[in-house]
Amino acid sequence: MSNPPGLRDRKKAETRLAISNVATRLFVERGFEGVSVDEIALAAGVARKTVFNYFPRKEDLVFDRGDDARTLVRDALAARGRRPPLRALRTLVRSLLEQRHPLFRMSRRPVRFWRTVAQSPALTTHARQLQATLADDLAAMLAESADRRRDDADARLAASMLMSTLVVAYGEALRAFREKREPARAFARVTERGFAGVEAALAGTPYVRVDGRG
Repeated sequence: MSNPPGLRDRKKAETRLAISNVATRLFVERGFEGVSVDEIALAAGVARKTVFNYFPRKEDLVFDRGDDARTLVRDALAARGRRPPLRALRTLVRSLLEQRHPLFRMSRRPVRFWRTVAQSPALTTHARQLQATLADDLAAMLAESADRRRDDADARLAASMLMSTLVVAYGEALRAFREKREPARAFARVTERGFAGVEAALAGTPYVRVDGRG
């Protein structure tokens, strides 16, 4: 008998995570360009084809949290009730930070990870492309939440500002960790300023107001 759908999905998720963890460890140890997909497959105990089934490009082995981030944003906007979209996202970021969610957790591992990215031209380029893609996806979700067109200029402006805020906040948190300061406080300080700026810039739009009120 075949495995039930729930079990199959869990096994696929476990396999994907195992491959990603092995790849990240090897990249950190030897550099992105110094590790082949064949070596990753061997270390993970899977076939080369299996690696590409889960990760179409080698760079995708490094940046594999995009879908998680999109799901969190989509769920937060769907469950916002009467709150304006930007307020719901601000609450989400605060909650993830308080929970020490893996997306925002600071430790030696992300410090080494981002050092690996900075040392690789391919990964640096891919990181910038991913940032732009995530900003586009965020803009589309914001526009949908406000019943506006997917290419709405206000949504694109908000998404661009929010992505820049998160990038700067993450960088400041990493610096705080290296300097033995509190990374969560550094992250929160930047994000609060960033959200305040976005809300000021979008004042009067449905992304900030509730039922027509600012």
